[in-house]
Amino acid sequence: MNKQPKYRQVADALRREIDNDTYAPGSRLPSESELSVRFDASRNTVRSGLNQLVSEGLIFSSQGLGYEVRKHEVFELNASRFENLNLPQNGDAYSTDVTAAGRRPSQTFRVEMKPATKDVAERLAVEQGSTTVLRFCHRYLDDVPWSTQATYYPEWLTVKAPRLTEPGDIAEGTTRYLTECGVKQVGYFDEISTRMPTPEEARLLEIGAGVPVLLWMRTGYSDERPIRCTVTTFRGDLNRMNYEIGDQSARSENEPQ
Repeated sequence: MNKQPKYRQVADALRREIDNDTYAPGSRLPSESELSVRFDASRNTVRSGLNQLVSEGLIFSSQGLGYEVRKHEVFELNASRFENLNLPQNGDAYSTDVTAAGRRPSQTFRVEMKPATKDVAERLAVEQGSTTVLRFCHRYLDDVPWSTQATYYPEWLTVKAPRLTEPGDIAEGTTRYLTECGVKQVGYFDEISTRMPTPEEARLLEIGAGVPVLLWMRTGYSDERPIRCTVTTFRGDLNRMNYEIGDQSARSENEPQ
């Protein structure tokens, strides 16, 4: 006899069917009434089982339309090649990578002068509360919210690179623009973490219950000092990140044909 609570039995059965594509991404689950009959359970029990899957990010509910299996068209980002100025680009790194994957990029911008928080100040090696330029992007793949990106630049950099303070996109990408201004990024330090989204992040990225965010913080350095701190917040269900380090020839030789 199954000792699991009935709602968990409902959730486990439906989870298995989602995993094996009995219910494919984008498809609707049977109604609560139909599931009540199938599992010989009350509607409250069925609803609890469904809410368990909602909290796991597998399904979501539409008002009056029941429950739908989430689509997970994952985008793979190679973080070690991102912003590599030795590679050909068509626009900035984001537009280049997204277009190369056969997807459609779009984004909105805003530019503000902001006091440096403690974390940003430490990474930029400036005083806490000193002025920074914040360039904020809200990015989409095929009109689906993909990420937000907040990049902070120290105020001293605007003397050499005044376009940083101008609203709107820098079409060639800020890293390439800074290089043209004589401020070349020669290295970076990445920090990666996960957590549940804030209410504002959930709103901007249209994240359902149970879906975490992936935080990617990159601090870029010239040969003299830090020049920017970028915090990118990704939807955890739609993104995968990888790095390439060292000689990769054995990997390509052993990949299945």
